[in-house]
Amino acid sequence: MKILIHSANFAPEPTGIGKYSGEMAEWLAAQGHEVRVVAAPPYYPAWKLDEKYRWPPWRHEVWRGVRVWRAPLWVPRKPGGLKRVLHLCTFALSSLPVMLRQVVWRPDVVLTVAPALVCAPAGWLTARLAGAQAWLHVQDFEVDVALQMGLLKGALLGRAIRAAESVLLKRFDVVSTISQRMRQHLVRKGVAPERTHLFVNWADVDRIKPLTQPSSYRTELGLAPSTRVALFSGTLSAKQGLMVIPQAARLLAHRHDVLFVVCGNGPMQPELEQAARTLPNLRLLPLQPLERLGDLLGLADVHLLPQSQEAEDLVLPSKLTGMLASGRPVVATCRADTELATVVRQFGRVVEPGDAAALAQAISELWTDPELRQTLGTQARAHAMQHLTRDGVLQALVDRMQTPSLQTQAST
Repeated sequence: MKILIHSANFAPEPTGIGKYSGEMAEWLAAQGHEVRVVAAPPYYPAWKLDEKYRWPPWRHEVWRGVRVWRAPLWVPRKPGGLKRVLHLCTFALSSLPVMLRQVVWRPDVVLTVAPALVCAPAGWLTARLAGAQAWLHVQDFEVDVALQMGLLKGALLGRAIRAAESVLLKRFDVVSTISQRMRQHLVRKGVAPERTHLFVNWADVDRIKPLTQPSSYRTELGLAPSTRVALFSGTLSAKQGLMVIPQAARLLAHRHDVLFVVCGNGPMQPELEQAARTLPNLRLLPLQPLERLGDLLGLADVHLLPQSQEAEDLVLPSKLTGMLASGRPVVATCRADTELATVVRQFGRVVEPGDAAALAQAISELWTDPELRQTLGTQARAHAMQHLTRDGVLQALVDRMQTPSLQTQAST
């Protein structure tokens, strides 16, 4: 097949949507498909343009067998609210002519990745002009998250944005997303159930696996053999509810065998740095190289997965897949009736969002029961191997793309 991917985020971004879009394109090309990508230059998670991509603003490159066209975008120093919308709009506009030029290539599938729902019209139009399947993949519902967290204000604005979103969603041949609750949310927004598809994020189970020896990070951090580590690794964004981590660290400050490690970059970094100045049991690390991800995740005795209440069931944190692949238990902060809670409860503990005391207690209980930690970690790894391998997830994607009814529909 000829597959055109439209994604603001792409490789070599090491985390988030860019990582998954890059791995997807690489895998599809390795299977013999012709893959082209229209993307922005790398800027995430630092929210700063990679210096190598500043000029020329539009460029073409070949990355691991994939032809990539880069279109410029404005990157705000402090993203949020209207700035984030404008940021995505600049890419939607700059990439539109690049997308339309791909019509003559006659792709079979045009896959647009959201967030960057403002790019959806370009993806849909290109697909229709080329006679291709129009496919939208929703990694998170950025509109709903922004409105619920107060990043976009005004009832009238909210209604207008949601109405436009609903119209766009219903025009695509397929709309996929990463969890069952998010799939149900698509149906509530007016997408016909038969047009939805569950397309989960996968784990690199070859690179990330249970360690047979202590992580090298223990030596680099100067940790005693008895020290237990609670680790958060990911983007430091507001929707994570991250400040519950230093609050829990403060409650466990009397325990000298406890260390909280937060690894990553993002908008919440200044607040976390300020908290860490008065907490000797909280260490901050910058984003680590991707090739060390398995060793980093193996540092954890317990993984931390905080989530703000406003973002529940509107996103499913992609970092969870790596946590499970590492064979370590997880403690998540989310309400008990969410899909995240349903998943994590099999491999760890769930506490209410923002409840630092409950988080500290759950961590303590797991630290004092090594057999339970081992059991939960083994179950986590088994789940990743059965349901989250890249080959399995992406082959299911290709099978859906090759469904005869979709191919017929795209040609009409």
